[in-house]
Amino acid sequence: MSCASKRRHAGLRRVRVRTVSDALPLPLPTPPTTPPQYPPPDLTPWLAGNCGLRGVHHFESGQPGPHVVVTALMHGNEPSGAYALNALLKKGPLPRHGRLSLIFLNPDAYARYNPAHPTRAPYVEEDMNRLWRPELIKSHHDSLEMRRLREVLPVIETADLLLDLHSMLWPGPPLFLHSGQDRNHNMACQLAATLSPTPLVIHDEGHQDGSRLIDYVRFSAQGGLARACLLETGQHWSQSAAQIALLAVQQCAAQTGITPATGQDAKTGLCKNQPVQTATVTDCIQAHTASFAFVRAYASAEIIPSAGTVIALDGPDEIRTPYDNCMLVMPNFRVRRGHTAVRLAQPAELTAQAQGS
Repeated sequence: MSCASKRRHAGLRRVRVRTVSDALPLPLPTPPTTPPQYPPPDLTPWLAGNCGLRGVHHFESGQPGPHVVVTALMHGNEPSGAYALNALLKKGPLPRHGRLSLIFLNPDAYARYNPAHPTRAPYVEEDMNRLWRPELIKSHHDSLEMRRLREVLPVIETADLLLDLHSMLWPGPPLFLHSGQDRNHNMACQLAATLSPTPLVIHDEGHQDGSRLIDYVRFSAQGGLARACLLETGQHWSQSAAQIALLAVQQCAAQTGITPATGQDAKTGLCKNQPVQTATVTDCIQAHTASFAFVRAYASAEIIPSAGTVIALDGPDEIRTPYDNCMLVMPNFRVRRGHTAVRLAQPAELTAQAQGS
């Protein structure tokens, strides 16, 4: 099912309008090339893994408890998650309860990463985060990323709670994405409420061009128990993105009893019960032409006050906001045809405290 068919109120709003527009598109900007604020971590010591799977590290407490899985490097040019896992592995995690697995998902893509060209090397052959559909996994479809997915799938299949770490090319505040089900929403809100700056929590049913890890049936099935969310930590090479990735993993482990609770700590930046802003994606705007361009430089999470505002041009089409107070989630200013250009979301009231699980 396409993401468009999953949206609420499908067909009741006009987002894409074919017309002769008076608006002028923004010239396509050059992708950011700011020097990285932290060195890309050397993963050489961890690539062999410790459980017979490349890039997978597993730690057992010997006591009952959940299996917590943290994944990084779904895309090879997103090093903040690798920074967090590298820092944890250097300390040597010692779970008090349950099990902890740390996975470098696509080390082959990361081996090609060059901070001087941050848009390159997200993957080797295809986007691994569009492949998590059971029928595709069981098919004869083959690529380096699909082979790697099948390799780590047995670990994913036993996860009770999964945190997938990502980062962004264009600058923006950190945000959690989850794909429906109250249990995933609650997980994201609980984590967001303990971090500073507090990430947004976005309910997003996914992309038209494939299924993400957080969409995988184990985490998205009605009536299931396993939970998952994705954290976009910020711009790829910013120190703040690396730091929030590390703090999120620490809090995830603490909240599930894997490690002792941290509580509020001015030195680490961890805090409790911060207000959480949530929103629901209603429209996933895909570029239909190679000339897709925004009419100005929008910020991620920027709210457009009026319905019907033209935000982008896509060949002969205007892209308009479908309702008042429309949030733009992660606009992509160099989008390719057939890929997601921006998500449109309806913000909810500020939630003072995350709900219980």
